[in-house]
Amino acid sequence: MLGALLLILSVSGVSAQGNNPQLQSQLSGVYGKWRSAMVNQDVRSWAATTSKNRQLTIRNRIYSERRPFPKAVFQLPAAPPSVENLKSLSAHKKGATATSVYFGKVNFNVGGDPAENLLLLHFVNEGGVWKYDTADFINLLALPKVRKQLKEGDLTYVEQKDFQASGVPPQMPIAVNPAKYIAKVYVFCPGREVKMKVNKISDHRFQDTKASEVVIGGGRDGLNEVQFATKSLEGSTGKEALSIRVYLMSTVPGTKPIKIFEYQVNEGGAVEPFGSQNFVIDAKIAKTLNG
Repeated sequence: MLGALLLILSVSGVSAQGNNPQLQSQLSGVYGKWRSAMVNQDVRSWAATTSKNRQLTIRNRIYSERRPFPKAVFQLPAAPPSVENLKSLSAHKKGATATSVYFGKVNFNVGGDPAENLLLLHFVNEGGVWKYDTADFINLLALPKVRKQLKEGDLTYVEQKDFQASGVPPQMPIAVNPAKYIAKVYVFCPGREVKMKVNKISDHRFQDTKASEVVIGGGRDGLNEVQFATKSLEGSTGKEALSIRVYLMSTVPGTKPIKIFEYQVNEGGAVEPFGSQNFVIDAKIAKTLNG
């Protein structure tokens, strides 16, 4: 989601460039323009500084939640952190992608004194212009040794492949229209990975967690399809319980969510490695959702 700094760059090459102060300065300027657009709720500047992939991804999610676009772009639980008071550790580019890494008190302005953590920013080059794409916040609470190493100038941890540009720009998602019904997938999968696809559009991946995500495109009148794949993770017993559900959410106050789909296996039960099932939104369910 970032700003427009011109950069003459061959995006056809596969060579990678590591720590690069000039690149870091350019990317910092791009992020600063994107952040300013977010803080000032400037739609035109946001569009100019955000990668096309990210713009469409955000629009799809907002449409799927039946919220107004582009107004909802700026309705965030926390402000994007500034990098001005953070220590720049590295910048890396490969092909049409780049990353920059920062260390310090990453402040989301939600109160309290932030600890020293990592912020990893991702960028995409579009037509010779770097655009902001995504950010990863790495909380070092459980990695005190890494935090100590970084404070002492040891950058071994951030020299890993995960902090470097991949060279592969993110794939453009399929554009969706505003959803008729808000739908959410819920997965409880201790010891397992679960991959899901709803209506051949909305992709989801869960690992050893209990979490929910909005279904891109929402629910449709009539037949809806749920596909899933499961596998045990290293260290699991293979006997853990599993729950996969889809809920329909009403926008009418006081109307409870409807559990429209469920695949559940109790502890010790046999879990299917693959599955494809359907659920139907009929006139009765639609009437309930619409109050």
